Amino acid sequence: MAAPSARLRRFLFIVFAGVFAGVFAYSLAPVARAAATDLNFTPAQPRFENVALEAGVEHVYGGSWEHFTGGGMAAFDCDGDSDPDLFFAGGGNPAQLFRNDSRRGEGLSFTRLSDAAPSDRAVTGAYPLDFDADGKMDLAVLRIGENRLYRGLGNCRFEAADEQLRFNGGNEWTTAFSATWEGDNRMPTMAFGNYVDRAVWDAIHTAFGTDNQNRNSSLNTCLDNYLVRPAGATADRFAAPIALTPGFCALSILFSDWDRSGKRDLRISNDQYYYLPPGEEQLWHLAGEPALYSPEDGWQSVNIWGMGIATHDVTGDGYPEYFLTNMMANKLATLGNGAAAGPRFVNMAGSAGVVAPRPYAGSDQDKVSTAWHAQFADLNNDGLVDLFIAKGNVDEMEEGAIEDPNNLLLRQQDGSFQEVGLRAGVGNMDRSRGAALVDLDLDGRLDIVVVNRRANAEILHNQSDESGHWLQVALHQGGGNVNAIGAWIEVRAEDEIWRQEVVIGGGHASGQSGWHHFGLGGEDDAEIRVQWPDGMWSAWQPAGSDRFITLTRDGYTVSATFGPGGAS
Repeated sequence: MAAPSARLRRFLFIVFAGVFAGVFAYSLAPVARAAATDLNFTPAQPRFENVALEAGVEHVYGGSWEHFTGGGMAAFDCDGDSDPDLFFAGGGNPAQLFRNDSRRGEGLSFTRLSDAAPSDRAVTGAYPLDFDADGKMDLAVLRIGENRLYRGLGNCRFEAADEQLRFNGGNEWTTAFSATWEGDNRMPTMAFGNYVDRAVWDAIHTAFGTDNQNRNSSLNTCLDNYLVRPAGATADRFAAPIALTPGFCALSILFSDWDRSGKRDLRISNDQYYYLPPGEEQLWHLAGEPALYSPEDGWQSVNIWGMGIATHDVTGDGYPEYFLTNMMANKLATLGNGAAAGPRFVNMAGSAGVVAPRPYAGSDQDKVSTAWHAQFADLNNDGLVDLFIAKGNVDEMEEGAIEDPNNLLLRQQDGSFQEVGLRAGVGNMDRSRGAALVDLDLDGRLDIVVVNRRANAEILHNQSDESGHWLQVALHQGGGNVNAIGAWIEVRAEDEIWRQEVVIGGGHASGQSGWHHFGLGGEDDAEIRVQWPDGMWSAWQPAGSDRFITLTRDGYTVSATFGPGGAS
């Protein structure tokens, strides 16, 4: 997004009034009840240490104004050893892949693979998915220019697959991606979110970092987004892209089942600096021809400097909430009147304590904060989901904080979130962009990987002294959708149920695949069940705790294997 200048400054007093009154963009919702975890369990204070250089990871997301957005990564297992390997977008620098050679209890270690993986320049982000159902993870690589699909060959090697798949990668400024499977299709449905039309860049404003009072606001600067569907239910190639018009400068998109109807709609978070009325956040329903939800459907117009989407069932009511990153006041959208009333979301960010409009440390606490990637996860295994937000100045934007530390908002028993970023060791002052929360050494504790603009990436190793119980889950089924994208996983212990939707997309230009992590707090004997993408529920079955479990579906039968390698 651009430096906000005079037009943005006119919004400032309205926005900050909204931060404290809780009325900007949505009406205010009450704070959610936290999980009723074992009260005899004392959660650990998370503690992270940046070990990037000693672990062998040297990577910088760089480049000129085209790379002020993006800066994503993909975390996925490309060599079959169950731990996540790391692919980084480079912007003006080459993209890089690092194989994870870590061993539990021996620290983190990575090897850069210079000849095995895509090393394109102009890469803004990447998302892993298995588009050919061969059990080897593939990559969707987002770029300034033609987007690319790479087929995984195993052993962290890839080949270009665009021509074979008849994939048209376009020539846009792509900053967002999501994928799902519709029905029994062999191939996924993919959505690509595009940003500003570079052809009119000079006409719409002066360079980033300057006062843009002379910005030409009469030009339509936003590009259409694109939906890419298979050529048929059994096809092994894609049809021509379908334009999702109008586009409002997307920076994050996500297929998600917001009403638990069994269908996945496409949510788009847009940057309001560039679009003209009637620009807004968007929600597309995709049954048949794509169409936007309207006020008649219950949709309420929302205008933000939208840059990232994170989803989780925060309230515990069985429906997903959506955290929307923003410049200044972040939003946490929850259904206000139930799913029957349509997509009528209200904002619970203020009551939950996740607005995070300004830096909590550093010399710029009087300036606005700029949030990019966000992700929910239980980082201390206390059974309460936490929230990580990657933050950083666009580049040298005067109105925004230069010292803008990343947030780690720890969930409390009353349902609110509390900032612990600085004392947890995650509050760096670099220009952070994309991220991933993954267990790099398979010890049950989630680590944090952060991509920074103009600074080295961070590998934040979780070194918390004490941690609660946990469970990590993988899904497998037959057909094209082998990793069960669109499923809902439920884990139960005593009177508590934790839920996660299996998705590809969201965040800021960053995706991950592999183990789905659940913190259990003091509970050591959990059960698990799954609502599979076609709606079928499996029965509750024992899962235990502090272990890895793979659930494999064969028709109406679901079997479980244990261990990182899937061995019983």
